[in-house]
Amino acid sequence: MSNDSTATAAARFTIGQLAKAAGVGVETIRYYQRIGLLAEPAKPPRGYRRYPPAAIAQLRFIRRAQEVGFSLREIGDLMTLNEGNCGAAQAMAEHKNRLIQRRIEDLRAVQRELRSLICACRSTAAEADRCALMNALGRPRQE
Repeated sequence: MSNDSTATAAARFTIGQLAKAAGVGVETIRYYQRIGLLAEPAKPPRGYRRYPPAAIAQLRFIRRAQEVGFSLREIGDLMTLNEGNCGAAQAMAEHKNRLIQRRIEDLRAVQRELRSLICACRSTAAEADRCALMNALGRPRQE
């Protein structure tokens, strides 16, 4: 093997090395390959598939996008955009931000309701046969 091909092989990763370098599991990589988020390199006649260093950056991109709330489908859409298409990426991020804001508002409403139930439960704690929280959960929800 020449020095160039040795250097190229050394700069490429097995799936286990790739998983470790990117901080994900091997099965995660395989899943991303099955759903089309990560290309699967050709298997050589002998040996293991080798992944380019760019695969690490791709995996990190996927994980970071998940951390900020994007679904795998949305991440796939983001990955089809090129660097110069910031407007489309921004539109996707703004849409995701609106969805997250609605979710936060819904969670705050649930939290207020739960606090109310907890307060009712505390006020009836002395009445061993009747728990306000349990009674409220057993009744139909009032809109």
